[in-house]
Amino acid sequence: MRTFSAMGRFEGKAGRAALLGIGLLAALAVAQQVALPRIAASRISSRVGRYGHVQSVSVSAWPAIELLWGQADSVTVRAGSLSLSPQQAASLLWEGRGVSRMELRAATVRLGSLQLRDASLSQRGGQLTARAQATKEAVGTALPLGVSVSLLGSGGGKVEVLATGQLFGVGASVQAVAEASKGRLVAHPLGLLLEGFQLTLFANDHVSIEGVGATASAGGSAYALTMTARLR
Repeated sequence: MRTFSAMGRFEGKAGRAALLGIGLLAALAVAQQVALPRIAASRISSRVGRYGHVQSVSVSAWPAIELLWGQADSVTVRAGSLSLSPQQAASLLWEGRGVSRMELRAATVRLGSLQLRDASLSQRGGQLTARAQATKEAVGTALPLGVSVSLLGSGGGKVEVLATGQLFGVGASVQAVAEASKGRLVAHPLGLLLEGFQLTLFANDHVSIEGVGATASAGGSAYALTMTARLR
């Protein structure tokens, strides 16, 4: 009887220890699921905050332990105003390459010399889509001194404009197109005598441009700009 009693006590202790261990593991998992997204959100807020005012950041991952390896299911960022160069924007996107879905919205963004408003960027599995509004005045300010452009049309990932001023080595009005070429964003004039001239507007090792678009507002005072790209 003593032997059976001792064995019963041992099994009872072992059972309680196992249940305690399971409870501790469950509590740790819950703590990680709550704490790690908050830590990740704080880090992202700090990184994006280098370029302006961040209003909120939310992060989700299941299991949350994925965040320790730079992986996340989704990230949502809301910002008031940001100011950064195109290369800094590309670097920021590359830092978030482990995120399956990302949404970033900002009231205003100064991208290089171009002032944008109502800007948004989404990322799905490395595919990027960006949208923003730019006033005609803001576009003119971003152009070289003495150069102006008028939108002629957009489609098929290209934007066609009439450029006036000293551009492409020609001091006149020239029809030109902005489009993707081997992952770069380039602009070149149209016409047999000028096709050889080309300006690279953006190029980055980690972001491959696929297409751009632009439409004018009803009054012609602003443009809706779009861009598609892919992380590589």
